[in-house]
Amino acid sequence: MDNPFLVEVTRGPLIESRHRGSVSVVDADGGTVLSIGDVDRRVFPRSAVKALQALPLLEQGIAEKYALTDEEIALACASHSGEPDHARVAQAMLAKAGQDVGCLECGTHWPMGEAANRALAAQGGTPNALHNNCSGKHAGFICLACGTGEDPKGYVSASHPVQRMVREALEDMTGACHTMENSGIDGCSIPTYAIPLPSLAFGFAKFGSGAHLSRETKAAAERIRKAVAGHPFMVAGTDRFDTKLMDVLKERAFVKVGAEGVYCAAFPELGYGVALKAEDGNARAAEVMMAGLVLRFLPLNDQERAAVEALAKPVFKNWNGLEVGSMRATPALMG
Repeated sequence: MDNPFLVEVTRGPLIESRHRGSVSVVDADGGTVLSIGDVDRRVFPRSAVKALQALPLLEQGIAEKYALTDEEIALACASHSGEPDHARVAQAMLAKAGQDVGCLECGTHWPMGEAANRALAAQGGTPNALHNNCSGKHAGFICLACGTGEDPKGYVSASHPVQRMVREALEDMTGACHTMENSGIDGCSIPTYAIPLPSLAFGFAKFGSGAHLSRETKAAAERIRKAVAGHPFMVAGTDRFDTKLMDVLKERAFVKVGAEGVYCAAFPELGYGVALKAEDGNARAAEVMMAGLVLRFLPLNDQERAAVEALAKPVFKNWNGLEVGSMRATPALMG
């Protein structure tokens, strides 16, 4: 099945580029609300499922044991920009487990945020693992290991108790088997498992609504949603899509970028979960797709609508500040 064109890029009056994609929107009972394109093709959600990967941290009582703050819980779900506050909070999480940056096994890269990157370089600094966009997630894994009496060393391995707990949480939420033959290694070195979009969407429908979850998992999901809504900066960063959208909508929408054009979301008041993929892996197309789905499904007030429309129809300007084009979702997405 060919995926339809869901996003157009214009220059002047003409379409300059188009992006194909697939979308699955599922309700909390697993019913299909919207299906576009080849949704049964397995995709690697990667960072899009960080909130689901954080569930064992709360279900096992470790967040309470270490008195993790809402900032810290939000960072455990983050693909952050490596700004100073992101690094600070990740370091604080590690300290609560009696660990430091040397325990992180996510690898080191320069901050993803351009301003943070330039500032660190201008100060003559060098990056460490705290600047890795996944350091919050990994700090959460280390807290989970230490809090359950496990040696955190090697926590990124599929055979480590932490990753076994994470895999079980993903299977419980999505209903899909996470098998080694459909697995790969993520950029931060943990296992990642390819599953169909409807399974991903179902997991986020349950995450947002609490339906069909145990009391412990329902409470964990609710705490994560509240933490992220209260601290959307921690999930992404300055001028990032996820932060801007959740800063406006708060608990009305949980959205999380993945990689290679994958995005997931929960619309709790509707009981809907969303999973999508821009076929070519383009992040800007995936963002427009997600913003378009928010406009399609969520009733919005004037302030909310203006903010979401700006994300759904971003304008391009050249180096002289002249408007040269824009992006927009196609009727195939908007209905």
